[in-house]
Amino acid sequence: MKKLIDFDGMFDEKLAEYMEENHGKYTEKQWESIIPKLYKSFGDTFIGSVGNTPKGYYAEMSDEELVGQLEAHVREGIAVPDFLCRELESRGCPDGLLALMRSDSEELVTLAVNLAGEDVKAFDVYFDIITGDFGSEVKDTVAERLKGNADAAKERAIELYQKHVEEEYMLEILSRCVARDDRVFEILLNAFRTSPDELPMHASYLASYGDERALPVLLEFIDRDETNYLEYRELKYAIEALGGEYTRVRDFSEDPYFLEIAAQSQMQTVSGQKKE
Repeated sequence: MKKLIDFDGMFDEKLAEYMEENHGKYTEKQWESIIPKLYKSFGDTFIGSVGNTPKGYYAEMSDEELVGQLEAHVREGIAVPDFLCRELESRGCPDGLLALMRSDSEELVTLAVNLAGEDVKAFDVYFDIITGDFGSEVKDTVAERLKGNADAAKERAIELYQKHVEEEYMLEILSRCVARDDRVFEILLNAFRTSPDELPMHASYLASYGDERALPVLLEFIDRDETNYLEYRELKYAIEALGGEYTRVRDFSEDPYFLEIAAQSQMQTVSGQKKE
């Protein structure tokens, strides 16, 4: 494997020198805009000790070498250069990334998932992660990728939901499907009807899916006297998102959720006035 190089460390040194030379010339906000441009320019800067530019250094590597570099940076605690990540992304989910997703390092798994993105090649591994022994942060990252290409993930999500495996994740993924499918609609609607403790979240899934056939059920639930303020807000949003309307005036003045939110709002207002 080619030498592991701390390009970010090199950049930080050059940046410190540049900032010293230009001390007082730019505001903090201006520096926030300048630094990313300097980093991008650094990627095309020839470095004598390396014999290449940072971008060129990685462009010459094989897929296997790039994946090896990524793993070595994490294992040795050296910052992963963005130039390495961008080159890996451009390769279209190399097989080596799929292998990293089975690593014992959640940092490596998360990096590999982010670099593979919504590529369907990774979906089998994604579902293994989301149903496996991983932390919620990694599972949430995988769910985001599956949601981004939900139609391609649909069949597996339906299968796992029907087996009662990670049902909430499966509902979340299915709610992002674009193509209409009565199986998906019935799953989302049934979950809404039968999970009173998850009413707000399941209403949001129906809103995301966007099938107006859910309106009668949403309107029925929002009109129930036992509907609390939090449920009311999410149901009203879902109804309006689907093109419906709910106009009945409701009194939540004694609802504990309403009182808590009102109290927090008042505290924020007072705090803001004090700062002024």
